[in-house]
Amino acid sequence: MPEFDYDILVSGGGVAGLTAAAVFGSAGFSVLCVDPAAPVTERDAEGSDLRTTAFLQPSRDLLEFAGLWSRLAPHAAPLQVMRIVDAGGPSPEPRLTKDFNAGDITDLPFGWNLPNWLLRREMVARLLELPNAEFRPGTAFASLFTRETGARVGLSDGSRVHVQLVIAADGRNSPVRRASGIPVKTTRYGQKALAFAVTHPVPHNNVSTEIHRSGGPFTLVPLPDYQGLPSSAIVWMERGPEVARLAGLDVPDFEAAMNERSCGLFGPLTLASRRTIWPIISQIADRMHGERVALVAEAAHVVPPIGAQGLNMSLSDMRTLLDTAQSNPDRLGDRQMLETYHKHRHTEVAARVAGVDLLNRASMIESQPLRDLRAVGLGAIYSLAPVRKVMMQLGLGARG
Repeated sequence: MPEFDYDILVSGGGVAGLTAAAVFGSAGFSVLCVDPAAPVTERDAEGSDLRTTAFLQPSRDLLEFAGLWSRLAPHAAPLQVMRIVDAGGPSPEPRLTKDFNAGDITDLPFGWNLPNWLLRREMVARLLELPNAEFRPGTAFASLFTRETGARVGLSDGSRVHVQLVIAADGRNSPVRRASGIPVKTTRYGQKALAFAVTHPVPHNNVSTEIHRSGGPFTLVPLPDYQGLPSSAIVWMERGPEVARLAGLDVPDFEAAMNERSCGLFGPLTLASRRTIWPIISQIADRMHGERVALVAEAAHVVPPIGAQGLNMSLSDMRTLLDTAQSNPDRLGDRQMLETYHKHRHTEVAARVAGVDLLNRASMIESQPLRDLRAVGLGAIYSLAPVRKVMMQLGLGARG
């Protein structure tokens, strides 16, 4: 038997990569996690990720297993209601509002929302507690050599490690995926997203609100109070040139624009952070594995930020990969294990990528007649209770 430096190398120190390291470390595997940059773990520090992540209800069990949930729960804002607002009429004002209440299908909230910078802080702290997990920020994946018996990974510090399995959690431009020769299909929408935080006088009451007009949704997701005021994270999706224009506005003009786009639902919004810009694409890898390599998260699939699907799909990847690894630990990273992982995940991932793609295209509609048709469709879906419940269950991750 060959000797290994670690059981698993995780490439990527974002939320997905740190979660993967905590999951497999908590399962007893020896894990090395590397990332070219040190994580920014303070809200207002330069380079901090001001986006938020909504962990949907099924994700909590995996986070508890990984020893993360006890750290995250005190900072989490529950998501009890998902509210869809159609403001696609001639004037930017609500003309149709529909609530999807978690109480209709479960005793728990749909999920819990947390800022990405805080997630990284708590996840790094968890890895420090695990004797069999190591995190090396400032060290990047550099090269990959695989064979049936294992993988040798070259790192940017000049070292090499011999492992049984490489988990690629290194983003949509994954260097590990490229080194494995796995193709991807990418869809570009000409969209970008502004991400920032606001305060507002009207409490959010644990309601996540998506306002649809054109260009993409304007989504307000609950956060804990900030400086004594109700607070929400906003993801504002628009065509690229419009995002550039908005990002260039001074604060008073930007606040006027976002208050118009929010339809005044929470009273006057006040900008409470800097603004960051993120590209919007859909992407799916042709397969979710290579020799001794498993793709998870954005290395395997990318979706627009609609319905909190992105990271929750990623956590489903990790849950399936862990189950497959634990079913036969002696075959960690071998062809049979990785083909089983791909078989169990890829069809569902493809269906969800296609579904979110359709939702995003509907949210971008400019034509007034088509916007009217979109509102009619939302009203029809909501009026059918069995359909509404199935949609909520699918949104939480139930298999279609």
